[in-house]
Formats: sequence, C-alpha cells, structure tokens
Amino acid sequence: MDKNEVRQAVFEKLRKGVARPDSRFDMDLGEFIADFVGSGQALGRLIRSDFWRQADTVFITPDNCLERLRYHALWQEKTIIVSTYGIRRGFVLLGPGIPKSRYLYAATLDGMENEGAIISLQSIKSIFGKIDLLVTGTGAVTIGGIRIGKGHGYFDLEWAMFYSIGVVSAKTPVVAVVHDCQVVTEQFSADPFDTACDLICTPRRMIKVDEPHKPTLGVVWDSLQPGMLGSIPPLRELQAMQEEVVGMPTRLSSQL
Repeated sequence: MDKNEVRQAVFEKLRKGVARPDSRFDMDLGEFIADFVGSGQALGRLIRSDFWRQADTVFITPDNCLERLRYHALWQEKTIIVSTYGIRRGFVLLGPGIPKSRYLYAATLDGMENEGAIISLQSIKSIFGKIDLLVTGTGAVTIGGIRIGKGHGYFDLEWAMFYSIGVVSAKTPVVAVVHDCQVVTEQFSADPFDTACDLICTPRRMIKVDEPHKPTLGVVWDSLQPGMLGSIPPLRELQAMQEEVVGMPTRLSSQL
C-alpha cells in the first residue's frame, strides 16, 4: 500500500472504538489528530523516558492525544512551545506566569492562546537557543519511525523552520505518541522532508528507532504548498530573517 492507503486503513481502525471524537471535527480524522483509548499509558511511557526527563524546553504539537502531556509539562515547570492549529497564528509559549489553577485550561487547544503568549521565531532563537525535544501525534507511523500524518505536512514544516533558525539539529529527539493500531509494518523510504521519530510510545510498548532520518534542508521555499506563505505568519517571519541575511528575495511573491 502507498502512504495514503495506509493512512485510510489506520483511520478505519481508529474509528472502531479507539479514537475519541473531536468537539469540532467529530471523526473527520483528516482534520485533526485524535485522542485515543490508552493514551494515558502511552504518555506515561514517554514521561518515564530519558528524553523527557532531560528536556527543559519542549515543543508539543496541538494534537488531542497530547493535551494531558501539556498539562503534565506545566506542572513539571518545563517551557512548552505549541503551534496553533495549522500554524495560522504562529507559536504559543506556555510557561511561568500561568496560575496553577489555569493549567488544565492552558493545556487545551482553545485555552493555550488565552493563557499563553504568541512567540516569534526570533524570540525562540534568542531566548531559548534550542528546543530539547519535539513530541507529536500522527495518523500512522512505521516501525522505522516514518510518520504518516494527515497529509498537510505541518510537523515537517515546523521542523524545517526550527532547523532554519538553528534551534534543532539532526540530533534533536522526536517522539510520536500513538495507539498500537497506528504502528504499521509497511516499509517506506524517508522522503527528503520526512522528520522521522527516535521513539514511538504506545499504550503497550515503547519502540526505539535506530538512526531516524532528520531533514537538514530547512525550508525549501519553492516546495511549499500553495497558500502556505500567505497563511502561516512564522514562514513570512523566517523569509524576512533570511532576506535580511542574504539581501535577496527567498521566494516569488506570486506564491502568496
């Protein structure tokens, strides 16, 4: 099967009593990454890992299955960076200053923008210098760590932006949190933009991946999907940062 066929087959398994519906998208799994039965056990495996214990600044995607992880990270006083839905309002910083009574709300997709603060790429670079760990949900993932997401490419784009400003490297760990039915045996070669996982945490097991592929291309402007530059503010910020350095346009304005 190709990646889309694998994605659709996993979606069917998730809909059979595994995935938890979203308040906006119900079971339209092409629009969101669902929470699932047993996600607490999967998150427990991650929290006990060295990757988590050693991380101070953590990027956690806004996926439903990671809401409790963001809540736990707040209690552990980690610095959390979260992307907004579709990255359309950039990135949000969750950390010191949020009252403990608001942690549960701040961990939600709606609450984080009210309790946190929008943070620019330049601030992520200048204030924190690096991101220690990236955690993501996904549609499916292979034993070799290749993620098969919803098909929009947002996580790979987030990695590319972070790599472009130097806050992640090929050694920065990436963890996927998924249900066991989302781990597939099909083998795929990593595409140039695929950000593979170092660790896969499920309710039943933890899978370590040897030498996962990490893109080192940064943002390849001519490969962006139509409309991305116009709808994703951090991309425009990165473009301006790079143009300031090289003194020339990085992308045709017709792609806006």
